[in-house]
Amino acid sequence: MVDHARARKLAERIKVLVAEALERAVKDPDLGFVTITDVRVTPDLQHAKIFFTVFGSDEDKKRSGAIIEKNRGIIRREVGRGLSIRLTPTIEFVTDEVPEVAAHLNDVLAEAKARDEEIARLAAEAKFAGDENPYKEPKSHDDDES
Repeated sequence: MVDHARARKLAERIKVLVAEALERAVKDPDLGFVTITDVRVTPDLQHAKIFFTVFGSDEDKKRSGAIIEKNRGIIRREVGRGLSIRLTPTIEFVTDEVPEVAAHLNDVLAEAKARDEEIARLAAEAKFAGDENPYKEPKSHDDDES
């Protein structure tokens, strides 16, 4: 029987344990500023996918990703010690691309806003190409009497 609520609770606990393990157990000084953004656990509680971001340049991200991957066994051991379940799930680290995508989306939205403001400015200054009313109006009774 699958218990999704238990998987969510376990994912939150693993998130905390991994962050603590990175702080305490991984003794590499080259490890950058790592943030665990999300953890997803399969419903059978056998596999955990851990999403992380690293603050810094692309080189810092690659170096920190390699350090995390190298210490995956130590991190899994620390997670296993902190969980109260029979089997420790296998863990997989995935670089979270959400911050980069969000930054790109903000840039695109700012560009769209600037274009909209330019169009609004041009529309406010625009003049009709011909007469204001290009349609022929039916003759009014006032025109016949004159």
